[in-house]
Amino acid sequence: MSDSTGTPDSPAATGGPLRVGLIGYGLAGSVFHAPLIAATDGLVLDTVSTRSPQRQAQARAEHPRVRTVETPEAVIGRAGDLDLIVLASPNKTHVPLATAALEAGLPVVVDKPLAATAAEAEQLAALADSRGLLLSVFQNRRWDNDFRTVRGLLDEGAFGEVQRFESRFERWRPRPKGGWRESGDPVEVGGLLYDLGSHLADQALTLFGPAASVYAESDVRRPGAEADDDTFIALTHTSGVRSHLWMSATTAQLGPRFRVLGSRAGYVKYGLDPQEAALREGLRPGVDGAVWGVEPESSWGRLGAGESPRTGGGEAVPTLPGDYPAYYAAVARALREGGRPPVTAGEAAAALRVLEAAKLSAAEGRTVRIAAVA
Repeated sequence: MSDSTGTPDSPAATGGPLRVGLIGYGLAGSVFHAPLIAATDGLVLDTVSTRSPQRQAQARAEHPRVRTVETPEAVIGRAGDLDLIVLASPNKTHVPLATAALEAGLPVVVDKPLAATAAEAEQLAALADSRGLLLSVFQNRRWDNDFRTVRGLLDEGAFGEVQRFESRFERWRPRPKGGWRESGDPVEVGGLLYDLGSHLADQALTLFGPAASVYAESDVRRPGAEADDDTFIALTHTSGVRSHLWMSATTAQLGPRFRVLGSRAGYVKYGLDPQEAALREGLRPGVDGAVWGVEPESSWGRLGAGESPRTGGGEAVPTLPGDYPAYYAAVARALREGGRPPVTAGEAAAALRVLEAAKLSAAEGRTVRIAAVA
């Protein structure tokens, strides 16, 4: 990603608020992107596109100063009046819309997954670099409270040498909801591998570095389901750490969100970061001085060796607050000051290489090696 921020007369250069065009106002757009953009100093939500009249009305009610339009093209067509495009649209639209926005001279944030393949992600990265534009991927789970806590414990050396990292996004949804996210059509880029798996792979690579090999098992278990709804991935990192990742909609008894096992100690954490639930409930970061991303002591994970955390063994570790607002604050900073965005397209491509290898491994029942990238 180039360090260029914008033209000399742009708000990025003059200090005015950066004007954001948001494409898509479904779950991702209305619950995650719009509230976080609105809560970020230096960003203003300028335009939202959605074909749904109901969602247009919702956007105007929730953000009274926003302009609503029907099509992505109407947003990108306002390139001269905008400073950033955010794509919260269906997965299959990410590559063509990001390409159009970059070619129009606009920096872009794309909800995960950036693309269906690593090759497509790399092509987008090359286009952004050639134009000197920011291209970033919304991997908000790097700012989950539990992930931040694990990262802090790693930095402190609390585990000794990490041997195995276990991470789960599990749900109990015995009946499919339908829609493009659960479509079996490869064009839609649906299924849990590309949905929850995008987060799980990104977190594992962020903590422990590149993957050397991938083994995966993937199933379609629910009656009427079309796309994978119960998938397991085993990564061997070049560092020697092994990551075991689960994503499932069919888990009747949920496992720990994280279990980290090291030569000195292990850490176990149950439950989910509270930020998504808060956003779904209409709560907003930074409003009326309310605390954000903080969970009760009863939800803290435990660190120890040889004890069972379920019976109170080990030491309770205060969970760091979750901080989704940090993502867009970092985007605004990168646009104004230059430098790397909080998540790069190259990092997204690395995660996609893992997902592609997992898909191949599950289909062929073998371990797939990942070539080192220069």
